[in-house]
Amino acid sequence: MQELPTSVPPHSHRLPNQRWQIFSPQPQQAEQFAAEIGLSSLLAQVLINRGIDSVEEVQGFIEPESLVLPAPLDEFPDLAASVKLLREAISGGQKIAICGDYDADGMTSTALLLRAFRVLGANVDYAIPSRMREGYGINDRIVEEFHSEGVALILTVDNGIAAYGPVARARELGVKVIITDHHDLPPKLPPADAILNPKLIAESSPYRGLAGVGVAYVLAITLAQDMQKVGGLVNPLLELFTLGTIADLAPLTGVNRRWVKRGLRLLPHSQLAGIQALIQVAGVQQPSAESPSLFNSKLGGHGGTAPTANNSLKPEDIGFRLGPRINAVGRLADPQIVIELLTTDDRELALKNAIQCEQINQRRQELCQEIEQEAIAWCEKSDLDLQQERVLVVIQPGWHHGVIGIVASRLVERYGVPVFIGTFEDDEGGHGGTAPTTSSSSAPAKIVRGSARGIPEFNVFDGLNFCADLLTKFGGHKAAGGFSMPAQNVEQFRNQLSIFANQCLQPEHLKPLVSVDVRADIAEINLDLYRQIDALEPCGIENKSPVFWTADVCITEQKIVGKGGHVKLTATQDGEISASVKGIAWRWGEYFPLPRRVDIAYRLRENSFNGKTSVELELLGVRLPASAASSRPPMFGKVEFDYCDRAYSCSLSPVGSIEELRIRNSQGQVLVVAPGQNIGLLGNSRKDAREVDVSLPFFENLIQTAKHALGI
Repeated sequence: MQELPTSVPPHSHRLPNQRWQIFSPQPQQAEQFAAEIGLSSLLAQVLINRGIDSVEEVQGFIEPESLVLPAPLDEFPDLAASVKLLREAISGGQKIAICGDYDADGMTSTALLLRAFRVLGANVDYAIPSRMREGYGINDRIVEEFHSEGVALILTVDNGIAAYGPVARARELGVKVIITDHHDLPPKLPPADAILNPKLIAESSPYRGLAGVGVAYVLAITLAQDMQKVGGLVNPLLELFTLGTIADLAPLTGVNRRWVKRGLRLLPHSQLAGIQALIQVAGVQQPSAESPSLFNSKLGGHGGTAPTANNSLKPEDIGFRLGPRINAVGRLADPQIVIELLTTDDRELALKNAIQCEQINQRRQELCQEIEQEAIAWCEKSDLDLQQERVLVVIQPGWHHGVIGIVASRLVERYGVPVFIGTFEDDEGGHGGTAPTTSSSSAPAKIVRGSARGIPEFNVFDGLNFCADLLTKFGGHKAAGGFSMPAQNVEQFRNQLSIFANQCLQPEHLKPLVSVDVRADIAEINLDLYRQIDALEPCGIENKSPVFWTADVCITEQKIVGKGGHVKLTATQDGEISASVKGIAWRWGEYFPLPRRVDIAYRLRENSFNGKTSVELELLGVRLPASAASSRPPMFGKVEFDYCDRAYSCSLSPVGSIEELRIRNSQGQVLVVAPGQNIGLLGNSRKDAREVDVSLPFFENLIQTAKHALGI
């Protein structure tokens, strides 16, 4: 027996603090439905859970091209006016300026319209506000600069719906404004010449779920059709639409589902130099830090080979690979890098910019890890009662506000409560090195800038609005938002948010939610089922990948892998080796080792390695089974188990008034541990045994795994 690296986390003696929400099974309906559509009854249940329960609906869902869609001109009241304004500006040689945003949606929207307008012969330029100095959306400075440069028409993308003042200023200066946005509507709309926003159309419309890049795509294609210059535009714009839609977490329903499905087929063999370079440098076929493919799964690719023209990417490839590298630039650097990447036809320049994206993303990953660790440390040291507060507010100096939104999401996963995270900055957008101070000898941090992430039962935008009197600026939607405020308002902000949270959250809501579709046996998990799931793609927001659960599985092997502390395991059911499957639990190192017998919730992933293909599990949830180990009497016989890919046996042996734990490895060495002792004996016999410190990580984890195997 040898020690593992000291970086292996010690056993925490706990499981993830989760709540499971399992759809009510409809076995008879599922069996009948499965026979009609020719799919597994498991997937029939999944479709029923999605509100699909007829053959006709299944056909439209699996083949969205078969649906007849209304024309965009019939859905968006101001679309015709927008096209007319743009056509007149282009034909008159007037200067058009795009005001974008610094997230993936805003940058892909900007790149999409730049590509389209240049093909259509427009005199076009763009600007994106500084994330650090100005924050989100068009502002007076940009308006004034556009006017001084002779801009006749401003087009906002992914912003502008709440920018009443800047839009009014543009109109005063004689500059026309078209707003394209998808964010929630303010009480008073800005005085623009035209507004395109899916929130202004019927909720039943298939265009309702468009992100900013979706609105830009509709506008660009409609304009090109009007000018009879569509040729060669659709595919490149569709690729950018797909990239931005998935990266922005837009719902994959309605036209999004139809167009994203097309775009995912195009991306592996993209004709855009920037997307080619991004796929190459991002290593779509290699593991990532966010979702490392330790199994060389479809999530991370196919063992290092590029996708073929017959392959379609999956939303995960964008969500975990391409999207983060684009977003990282907007968070930490100059968005121009991405705009240039996605609009250039120069392959050398595209590769240079893609490499920059990769480098910036690596820095983003490092910052996220550092801030997450600091935030967790602060939470653990603080006298927090989240059952009472029902919201977590973490505000510290020295954090980069460009990445704290990512950390907020991770804290939501960890603590199961809405998270509002921020950092102190000076009024110029620089990082305040300390919290506010009254000392005249040092410059105070004057403002707080932050991000928020919610849980299903908590509306982030409503929470921010509840605290509007304390905030200088805020925005967002149900799931996420951003805010700024004077530093002296922090404690009042914390108290006011807690009041709001207590109004809408109950104690039972304060656990991370695992939404489960249907129960399955391990024996049912096979390639045929996985390939049937493939028909449900693209999966994502509002069409999540199916989540299965299996009761009382036996974890026969488990070990820590990767820098992120992932748990790789093998699970069996009913002691049948033939009914075994491998799996991975991302970032679950703190829960290692898992109990020997557990209920598990999981998604399926494909593993292709050395010419062999199999299905493996991606664990999302774990809980003790109804017949939990703690309720079973200890086993006094010998029990075999696996730990770190090695076989062991263990037993309890009475010695006088105590019971020693004995663990034997395949070489015949025995580790003997008495209850409550930190020193054990290791050797082939007691005579030649040496003392070892069993509090060391390797021995402690081994002992806990053995105890779980024995049911103690």
